[in-house]
Amino acid sequence: MNTPFSGIRAGTPSPPDESSRSGRIRRRLSAYRAARREKRSQRPPPQVAVPSFFTLLNLFCGFLSITQVLEGAFVMACWLIVAAGFFDLLDGLTARLTNAEGPFGVQLDSLSDIVSFGVAPSVLVYAYVLGGYEPLGMIVAALPALCGSVRLARYNMNAETNDMEGFEGLPIPGQAIAIVALILAGETSTWGAYFALDTLQVMMPVVVVLSVLMVSSIRFDAIPAPTIQHMRAHPKKMAAYVLAGLVIVAGQALGLVLVLAVYLSAGVGQAAYRLVEALATPAPDEYVD
Repeated sequence: MNTPFSGIRAGTPSPPDESSRSGRIRRRLSAYRAARREKRSQRPPPQVAVPSFFTLLNLFCGFLSITQVLEGAFVMACWLIVAAGFFDLLDGLTARLTNAEGPFGVQLDSLSDIVSFGVAPSVLVYAYVLGGYEPLGMIVAALPALCGSVRLARYNMNAETNDMEGFEGLPIPGQAIAIVALILAGETSTWGAYFALDTLQVMMPVVVVLSVLMVSSIRFDAIPAPTIQHMRAHPKKMAAYVLAGLVIVAGQALGLVLVLAVYLSAGVGQAAYRLVEALATPAPDEYVD
């Protein structure tokens, strides 16, 4: 007797259910698309592209500085670190103006800074003057990179609560530019050579002090944002920074040394004043032994 199933042998598996298979595929595709949309929502906003571009230029200048050190072109290496500092400044300013500050920019900026203002100055000062005094010279030359890493990690941990008016510890670009200013003065000016600013006796203690300041708790002023509100709130500070920029442009190496000397002295002087004031002020009763 012929039946609809007479052509199917016993034990042969039934054909797959095409409708259920296509349903599973559609559900998997929907889950895949939802996961992709969630990942896209976690990406940095488009306005991050502008400050990130300047951050990458900062990193590129740091890389070029290292290559120039390897070529023995120390003056060019110094100016490339200065250029990295300029792009780092533009990065911060554009991030504030476009309201593009966020975790992505903080991390990218720190990675760039450790190369341009940590590794590059360490390689520069080692090749320039400290390389002939191993092992002490190698250890001291590594301090900008080591202390700079600690400084940036501490800053990133407190990124959401950091005060934009100032920093705890010397900013890593400040110590890098200070080292660069001494080398430029020693290489390009007669007064720098007269004071032996680029010798071991000067560079070694300067590198140590700058590295210690980076990991210290001394507060240093931040460069103010160029906004109308900030200018009205801090007219004297804005005028001082504009004057500092003009001095650097006019005096070049000498201008860098003078501006950085004033900046460092102001931070250390204010910290010393607060310490003396605290020691001279009677402690509250709960702190009296």
